[in-house]
Amino acid sequence: MNTNPRIDALQLMLTDLRTRNEPIRHKAAFRGCQPEFQTLVSKLIEQLEMELLKEKQQLRQNK
Repeated sequence: MNTNPRIDALQLMLTDLRTRNEPIRHKAAFRGCQPEFQTLVSKLIEQLEMELLKEKQQLRQNK
């Protein structure tokens, strides 16, 4: 499959967000904001998934 640098970057960002980053999660839990932190991560993942889908659709249309 043909890709472009933007698609690669979006996929890497999504992989990074889905990977548990224990030091950051520990800080969020310590400060009492774990639910808010997880909500923000979930929203960001949704936005990035939509952006990735758009990029893939544009790539297919430009073939």
